[in-house]
Order: sequence, then C-alpha cells, then structure tokens
Amino acid sequence: MIRICKLGEDVLRKKAEPVAEVTDEIRKLANDMFEAMVAADGVGLAGPQVGKSLRLFVIIADDNVRRVFINPQITATSEEQCDYDEGCLSIPGVWESIKRPAKVTVQALDENGKPFTLEADGLLARTVQHEYDHLEGIMFIDRGDPAVAEKTTEQFKKRGERAEKKRAEKEAKERSIAAKIAAKNAKKTAKENQ
Repeated sequence: MIRICKLGEDVLRKKAEPVAEVTDEIRKLANDMFEAMVAADGVGLAGPQVGKSLRLFVIIADDNVRRVFINPQITATSEEQCDYDEGCLSIPGVWESIKRPAKVTVQALDENGKPFTLEADGLLARTVQHEYDHLEGIMFIDRGDPAVAEKTTEQFKKRGERAEKKRAEKEAKERSIAAKIAAKNAKKTAKENQ
C-alpha cells in the first residue's frame, strides 16, 4: 500500500503539476489512493499526500460515490460560509473548525479523461475544497488559528526528526551487523584456504 506523507514533508507544500495525460498509470495511482484513503478511514486524498506532485485527488464522501478529479478547477463558490471540524490524513490526530464556502462548482477530468462539472454542497463541497488546497500546497491548518498551525507544525517537525533519528540508528545497526557477518565470513574463508 502507498504511504501517506505527513506534515513537514516538502511535497505537501509545493504547487502540484498538471496531469499531462490520463493513462493506465494515472488510473492505477487513483485506485491505490482509494485503497490507502479507505484503509486510513479518510474521505479524500490528494496526489501530494502520497508523494506525487500531480493535480489529482480522490473522494468518497457521505454519498459513498467514488470520484476521481484530475486537473480540477474550482469555478464557483457560494457566498454562504459554514464551519466544520476538519482533519487530514497528513496531520493525524489534529482537528480544527474551519470556515469554507458551503457550496462549490468544480470542473475536472475523470479517470477516463472525460470532462465533468460537479456542483456540490455539504461534506462533498468541503472535501473538494480541502483536497484542492492540497494541490496548491495549502494545508487545512493554514486556514484556521495561526497559533494552532504553528504549534502543529512544530509538533510534526519534532516527530519527523525523531523518526529520522530512529531510521538512521536502525541503518547504522544494520550496517554494523552486516560488517560483523562479513568479517566472520572472511575469517572463515581465510581459515578454509590455509
């Protein structure tokens, strides 16, 4: 299963590139994203969240319809706004009330490269906007309280540093074990050749 990137990884802060052509590879990526999203109990997942800086996201909102959005463009939003507690698979365990337009119109290509227009409200509208933000390098915490965003960013930076330290220690231990085995084998070979 593909890995979901966490806050602090550079790909999440870059503006994603347009998908040049809807190919079997893009369809496979979308399917893999659905799998990862469902396994993580999410409702949406964008290309940058799986390390692919591509303008693509997938959604299964409260209507249970699998939707693929390739090169999406938000063409209209309502003046009416609403608040909702948002979370993100790239910032696990963090929730914040975020104000967004209640309705949205989006144009995109589906997984077959066919253009479509969707007018959405409720959770679907919110999820479209949340995932679209990912394509722009924007995280939901950027739209909330700056103090919460700063604290969360710092927490995830420390988590990332700890994970990197553990990975480096594990690699060093593996190299040490490999070196001992190689030395033991060299000694054994030397004895056999006497």
